[in-house]
Amino acid sequence: MAVDLQSVYMLASGGKRALEQLDTVSNNIANVNTPGFKKLLEVEMYQDIPVNGGEASKLLTFPRFRETLPVFAQGSLQKTDAPFDFAISGNGFFKVQTKAGPFLTRNGHFHTDKDGYLVDTNGNKVLSTNNTPIMIDPSQPFNVTSGGKVFQGAVEVAALAVEDYESIEPIGNSYYLPVGDRKPADYKILSGFLESSNVEPIKEMVSLIETQRRFGIYGNLIRSLDRMNIKSVEIGKV
Repeated sequence: MAVDLQSVYMLASGGKRALEQLDTVSNNIANVNTPGFKKLLEVEMYQDIPVNGGEASKLLTFPRFRETLPVFAQGSLQKTDAPFDFAISGNGFFKVQTKAGPFLTRNGHFHTDKDGYLVDTNGNKVLSTNNTPIMIDPSQPFNVTSGGKVFQGAVEVAALAVEDYESIEPIGNSYYLPVGDRKPADYKILSGFLESSNVEPIKEMVSLIETQRRFGIYGNLIRSLDRMNIKSVEIGKV
């Protein structure tokens, strides 16, 4: 008698979940030293599949992830004294203009490009509260207040856009898209500082090892079921 393949499907679903978790944990570890990076967390769900009229003995649970969410705990603030390094203490995100549209980020490691615009590490222009790029005159003194106002000498030339939302979606490279309603941002801008990643490397390494073991267990169970299936077929032929 052949083994019920639904058991194999259930184990394969668990193995796929373990692989997804490996990808997420590996990404967290790879970004331990990325300024402003927020740890990603997989939110689990379980899909109950009723079989054979919903008999209690035939209800299988397929493990799956519902969504991937960033953990917004504040990272530690590291003093760099670099004139274009900025950290947000509190809530909110810097806003940058990319080819795909405006994105949010907590990575305040900025510099000026050849045209004098304030840009991020990927060359995307940092936006002001007016949604316009911020240009810096290198011949004038430059400073930013805790409220994000940009001064050159005694003249306010712009204000850093810092926005916060009810919900956001991570899209990679420490960028996020707002998917919820905008809400007031409670923050202070620290000049000459960077916010460190909030990933705890030791915990992530432990999670990586546990997930690798879990994936191995699913694989071993699938192979065991396969051997049982072969044996049952052989016995049936006797």
